[in-house]
Amino acid sequence: MSDYMKREEELGRTPVVVAKNDSAIGIISISDKVKGSSIDAIKELKKLGIKKTVMLTGDNERTAKQVKEQLDLDEYFSELLPDEKLKILKSLKKEGIVAMVGDGVNDAPSLAYADIGISMGLSGTDVANDVSNITLTDDNLEKLAFAVDLSRTTLKNMKQNIHFSVFVVFALLLGVIYGDVFLASGMFVHEASVFIVTLNAMRLMKYKGRLR
Repeated sequence: MSDYMKREEELGRTPVVVAKNDSAIGIISISDKVKGSSIDAIKELKKLGIKKTVMLTGDNERTAKQVKEQLDLDEYFSELLPDEKLKILKSLKKEGIVAMVGDGVNDAPSLAYADIGISMGLSGTDVANDVSNITLTDDNLEKLAFAVDLSRTTLKNMKQNIHFSVFVVFALLLGVIYGDVFLASGMFVHEASVFIVTLNAMRLMKYKGRLR
């Protein structure tokens, strides 16, 4: 029986022993199928420059290793309890900003401790959703890459608007000091700049992502 269990684990399955009256009567093998969308999500995150992808799981080492290879992750840790996940997360946080994605009660401490906690909306437990900073509306991890890309684009848009607004203000101020700008022309330039900033911000409403 032990040899069979080892073979199942090597295939990425989790064997569960069925017992009756304290005696083993069989084994049921359980496995999670890696979604194609998850594989694509990891690829897209790496395109965006995410430096390190790590899996923290309570599954056995062989199963975790197979999933790690399928997803092309940088590192993995298996057979973890909630406090062990948190301990590893603390060590990873020393390397830089850390985002944690999870959905279960066991993930809640790590989600709360991470710089950015992200829970899966449909499969996520209430406690995981409550402690997270971001909750995805479905279980498609590609939305995570989209969220990263959108946030960066939004930040870039904000910087553009701020720089442009500051430039216009200084230009108008210099114009007033040197007597080249008067009330009517100053108001016109100011309102025109507000209109331009608004149009630039509205571009985000039709944003569909740059990946793929």
